[in-house]
Amino acid sequence: MTSIQILSDLHLEAPQSYDVFEIAPKAPYLALIGDIGCVKDTEYFSFISKQLSNFKIVFLLLGNHEPYHSDWATVKQSIQTFSQEMSEKKKKHADNNLGSFIFLDQTRYDLSPSLTILGCTLFSNILPSQTDHVSFGLNDFYQIDSWTVDQHNAAHASDLTWLNAQVRAIGTSEAERKIIILTHHSPITSEQAVDPAHAQSKISSGFASDLSGEECWGSANVKAWAFGHTHFNCDFVGKGGMRVVTNQRGYYFSQAVGFDGEMCVEV
Repeated sequence: MTSIQILSDLHLEAPQSYDVFEIAPKAPYLALIGDIGCVKDTEYFSFISKQLSNFKIVFLLLGNHEPYHSDWATVKQSIQTFSQEMSEKKKKHADNNLGSFIFLDQTRYDLSPSLTILGCTLFSNILPSQTDHVSFGLNDFYQIDSWTVDQHNAAHASDLTWLNAQVRAIGTSEAERKIIILTHHSPITSEQAVDPAHAQSKISSGFASDLSGEECWGSANVKAWAFGHTHFNCDFVGKGGMRVVTNQRGYYFSQAVGFDGEMCVEV
């Protein structure tokens, strides 16, 4: 069994607490699946660097808050630059305990000969009936430079197409390989994964999409799917045996029920 410690939605940007929030290592691998903070904050990378001293591998994917007060292209370039710097540092100091940094941006990472990580932001599919409510009601379209609902939906289509293609390819050529999917936005709209207080929200499609009919959701190869963004924690096994799990802290002053900084997923 492979154990991965999973956390999301730490929101260390509000109030800034990058230097005081601690993650106690309970597995060799750490997955930070979005809304850890804002990449523009210098302390953001200091926080990630600290985790690299405690874990063999740190996986990171972007949530919607990472590019606040910036834009997606700039933020992705900053992450890529950090990744290169960490790789060079690891090569120069081969005897140190620095872990590997893996940026999950439509990325496949084979953790072992039998287990693959597939990771991307998986933007939600904003429904036409909710477009106006979402565009005016979500801070993303005010805090991220040059970001629109159309671009958001195009990014959803791109992420979903990639996920389906990856899962299909693995199922065809590596039928015994297990898959863990990591995303920020939610792939499920069933009541098990939705806060009852927001079940009838007019901006719900800004948070979650119904992927129940997609290959990536129905594949027997996919053993676990972890996500964030909703600030509502759940952990259950679906009809096909796939574990659906979240571990979101939420904002400091309104933390999500059930968050566990030491939670691990085993596959």
